[in-house]
Amino acid sequence: MKITTQGNGIKIGDRLTKKITDKISKFSKYFGDECTMNVRIRPEGKKYVVELTLKADGKIYRAEASDEEILNAVDKTVDKLESQIRKQKTKFLKQKKDYPQIVNLIEDDNAADFDVEDEVEAKITRRKEFELRPMSTEDAILQMEMLGHSFFVYLDAEIDSVCVIYKRKDGNYGLLEPKY
Repeated sequence: MKITTQGNGIKIGDRLTKKITDKISKFSKYFGDECTMNVRIRPEGKKYVVELTLKADGKIYRAEASDEEILNAVDKTVDKLESQIRKQKTKFLKQKKDYPQIVNLIEDDNAADFDVEDEVEAKITRRKEFELRPMSTEDAILQMEMLGHSFFVYLDAEIDSVCVIYKRKDGNYGLLEPKY
């Protein structure tokens, strides 16, 4: 597993990098050497925010947690990421008929010691259609705020592409621009 550690507003020393690497190296036994892990740590007030992004088998898993101690924040984030992987494995096992090759790979993997838990299967309970209108990013933010939503899908008039504007936890906005 390739591990990249970044500090935003903080310097991460070799000892801390080694401790973090030891804590997250357990994911390599689930995905092998083909996966990459990006660790980003940033201070936020008196706490440290740790973001883990795992890229494996064409999928991206991401978790974030904060704590006053960096290693405690890493532990919380690792637990969240492990929970996501466990949840996905449970979904695959429930859909055994549809994905036998994936299920066989998971069942044959002796290193994967996740327990299968009974989880509620997510279903689409509402479908909504809407007309895409060309607008600027500023108009999309205004529309999102007026609707009271946390995200808004719109047709960007400048680049003639469908984009998504979303409200971030820090109060700022994010913009998703797909590449075709």
